[in-house]
Amino acid sequence: MKGTIVNTISIIIGGSLGIMLGAKLKKRFKETVMQGLSLSVLLIGIQMALSTNNPTYIIFSLLIGGLIGEAINIEDKLESIGKWFERRLGNRGRVAEGFVQCSLIYCVGAMAIMGAIQDGLQHDPSTLYAKALLDGFSGIAFASTLGIGVILSAIPVFLYQGAITLLASQVKVFLTDPIITEMTATGGLLILAIALNMLNITKIKVGNLLPAIFVVIALVYLF
Repeated sequence: MKGTIVNTISIIIGGSLGIMLGAKLKKRFKETVMQGLSLSVLLIGIQMALSTNNPTYIIFSLLIGGLIGEAINIEDKLESIGKWFERRLGNRGRVAEGFVQCSLIYCVGAMAIMGAIQDGLQHDPSTLYAKALLDGFSGIAFASTLGIGVILSAIPVFLYQGAITLLASQVKVFLTDPIITEMTATGGLLILAIALNMLNITKIKVGNLLPAIFVVIALVYLF
């Protein structure tokens, strides 16, 4: 789990630097930084979403996954965790927002999945090292506006990628190239939704759409 550990540490370090930097920035600078970050996340989401070979899989996975997520109410549970941290830290800022948004951004994507599998099967953490570099630098920018919630997002990253690494030999059987492609595309649409939320264009319950990433596995596998 070297790759996951390094990735987790990079988010903590990047987030810490971002908080120190953010304390020195005026509100208008933070707003401009946030807008620039949102557009960057938008671009990443579009690129990932366009990787699909069959949009039908994405449509049905979002439909079915959204119903499952709404029934479980994942979004509220994630928000509750963020609010719990907020109360514990005595911080009335944007802890919950930073925790939820960055957890989703850092966990959704091919690098997180394939990097963790590669680390578990081949003991090669190179992909996660590259992700750690990207997450660390983005963590600086995110934390300068969203605060300590960005650092706390390192927890789900560690648990999620760590679990995939430890179960790599089992999950690799199911995660074929076509499945990874459609998972990436579905995740890309969710990242796109996060960007729209960050820009205050809309309020999409991205957390409730998360099951779509796993539903698409079943759809591709079956059809």
